[in-house]
Amino acid sequence: MASFQRTRPAPVQTSPDSGGMSLRAKWAIGGAIGGGSVAGLLATGSSALAVYFARRVITPARQRAADQEMLALIRDGQRQQAIFAASDDTTVDGVYGFFFDGGKGHARIGRIVSYSPAERTVLRDVEAVYSGDLSTARRGWWSGAVHPDPAAVGLPYEEVMIDVDRGQAPAWLVRAGGTARTWAVMVHGRGATRQEALRAVGPALELGLTSLLVSYRNDGLAPSADDGRYGLGSTEWRDVEAAIEYALANGAEEIVLFGWSMGGAICLQAADLSRCRHLIRAMVLDAPVTDWVNVLAHHAQLNRIPSLVGRYGQLMLGHPLGRRLTGLSAPVDLKAMDWVSRAVELRTPTLVLHSVDDEYVPYGPSALLAERNPEMVTFEPFHQARHTKEWNVDPERWESLVKAWLRQQLAPRRNPGALAPASS
Repeated sequence: MASFQRTRPAPVQTSPDSGGMSLRAKWAIGGAIGGGSVAGLLATGSSALAVYFARRVITPARQRAADQEMLALIRDGQRQQAIFAASDDTTVDGVYGFFFDGGKGHARIGRIVSYSPAERTVLRDVEAVYSGDLSTARRGWWSGAVHPDPAAVGLPYEEVMIDVDRGQAPAWLVRAGGTARTWAVMVHGRGATRQEALRAVGPALELGLTSLLVSYRNDGLAPSADDGRYGLGSTEWRDVEAAIEYALANGAEEIVLFGWSMGGAICLQAADLSRCRHLIRAMVLDAPVTDWVNVLAHHAQLNRIPSLVGRYGQLMLGHPLGRRLTGLSAPVDLKAMDWVSRAVELRTPTLVLHSVDDEYVPYGPSALLAERNPEMVTFEPFHQARHTKEWNVDPERWESLVKAWLRQQLAPRRNPGALAPASS
């Protein structure tokens, strides 16, 4: 999930489709949302900050911020190494993607060779350059997406189109050998793409699962929603349902959902609301958002936004009148997506992998979900990994946990009427 950057709020202006409604009138409408205590807040500039915060949460970014500096590229024969400015990302060992030139360039960055705290630089191996000229790169962004497409992993695949609201959404289809009756539908997170899910395709294939790596509304590949806003899972699950229906129409008999970050929230909604939910055999969720109120409060704190302002921003997202300020076509029901409070309602076996060092989606709600529903939820903590980068830090452990857990879930179900074997 992309971060909510620490930037100054832009002036809030009357939108072209507001019918000439003044900003003062909009604040008056907003005052009706929260009552007396919020009315006092609206009298200050904090109200503009609340609007800005709410809109940042649900508005897709047009371009990722190139917030990682690359200082030099060193060539030694066929070997390449890159010097990066030390950051919270570059100083964690593992394998990562580095995107540069506005996303046109993509390199796979490997282990840390050396780290100089005094100079604040890190020297790392360059394992591959898939596109672009890394020697000219100066800035870019760090990513958990290591490979650009299935072919880069050595996997044959098909580009397929899934019918969704307002058009068709592209997906990568990686077929398992033989006739796979179980398909894995993989759902990336907020601000990411289907590249994020490539890390799970190998384990899925080992288990005999055909993988469908999907796109969904507002991710830059699928058609945008009519309001151009994220629903935080409350709307996107319909695109996942469409992907499930595509799988069922093409030979699948049951589904395993994989979800990262907001993709986890989307999967949880699909398992709760989809008409195909009875065919979802299991879910594997990496750093999922299980409680948006917790995540939004965390980001308000990260951005030094007063807690009252952050809570008012949440109120705007969920109240029908708030959509006049946020641009949402319908309010987002954060309570319905609070799976910590709804823990006992989750009836799909779920594996949650989440780093205790996750800086964007706190791991606490994931652990609490498992604690409140141990029958259905298995929680596996990771360490050191930043958001959705558990695989990048320890791919062997990530894959072994997923495969072992899914083997249990996908084992043939015992016939309840069968006689138990006689004891010797």
